[in-house]
Amino acid sequence: MIPSVRATYNHQFTEHQYQEFLSGIAEEAGEAPAFKVAETPVFIPAQLTSRIQQACDEIVAVILRPDFKHLTSDAIPHELKVPHENDHPHFMVIDFAVCRDEKGDLTPRLIELQGFPSLYAFQELMARQFRTHFNIPDTLCNFFNGLDEVSYFELLKEVIVGPYDPSEVVLLEVKPDEQKTRIDFYYTEEKLGIKPVCITDLVQEGKKLYYELNGQRIQIKRIYNRVIFDDLHRQQESLGKHVHLFQELDVEWITHPNWFYRISKYMLPFIHSEYAPKSWFLHELPVIPADLENYVLKPLFSFAGKGVLIDVTQADIDKIDDPENWILQHKVQYAPVVETPEGPAYCEIRMMYVWPDSSPAPLLVHNLARISKSKMIGVSQGKPQNWTGGSCAFFEQPS
Repeated sequence: MIPSVRATYNHQFTEHQYQEFLSGIAEEAGEAPAFKVAETPVFIPAQLTSRIQQACDEIVAVILRPDFKHLTSDAIPHELKVPHENDHPHFMVIDFAVCRDEKGDLTPRLIELQGFPSLYAFQELMARQFRTHFNIPDTLCNFFNGLDEVSYFELLKEVIVGPYDPSEVVLLEVKPDEQKTRIDFYYTEEKLGIKPVCITDLVQEGKKLYYELNGQRIQIKRIYNRVIFDDLHRQQESLGKHVHLFQELDVEWITHPNWFYRISKYMLPFIHSEYAPKSWFLHELPVIPADLENYVLKPLFSFAGKGVLIDVTQADIDKIDDPENWILQHKVQYAPVVETPEGPAYCEIRMMYVWPDSSPAPLLVHNLARISKSKMIGVSQGKPQNWTGGSCAFFEQPS
């Protein structure tokens, strides 16, 4: 999106460079990504950087409201509540579509947000490999708040491992070795020394949790949580015997599972910003809009794009018998802003935050990008096309 940088990148790109880039990722992480990594990063011009940061600040201001927990008291399904919720999420992400405003200028539009960690370790690796194998100008940066490759992982270690021995902290997931994002788990282990552990490998004694490491039973003091409890709830029976995590346990959560629901689609109707499309809880909507083609219908408790209705009709709304669990959101018009040798592409930018206990507010640290030739970004579209996939952004800083 910075025309001169984009033109140079596209002109200099070779398939050999791209394969070397992928090999560099695989060599450092121990295996290749199980998902498509795009042939290019996204280059964010200064004006768009400024707008994204302003949008983030306005959204964070809602989360910092003293009544935020009261505001989101109905966000957590009763059967999915976990005891001992803390004061704030340790990780959160905010997703924006890149669009154009009425003047034709690039602008962000809020898509979704989550009180949940993303690919924090992998994104640093990917960005560094882009710099290694391609010509990325030094004036563009993938980090925020003065972080670099060293201080970034120092911060992650402070928040995830804290005062404990890394063996006493686990990255918890359902069947981690089968997840498409497992490369992030393995690289997190390499950088922080914490093991990816399946929920079925936990052992409970009283309120304490244990797992086996090198033939020894180790007590778990902290869980770096990558389990989406909504998915876990659906898989309960097929998983077989495993620890029930919705009980009082003598363990710290990073991030506590309840924040996944508080900071989610549930928040959208409370955010009033020029960068956030208007949203309503369906049961609170006074009148159904006549121009439903300009809206999307989203279920509150379904994630990764599942259940979202893009082309909404009155019949779709009439079929819903739990309107309190749906939101109607003004449709976002993605702009084809990433010029590639095989035609323009759409993109989303995910802004990634870390919130140490010592900080009064979350810290913006890194980013993730998704590039697609389809407007249904993040939803499986079959075989991925060239110049699409997971990526990262390099930002030009406002002067």
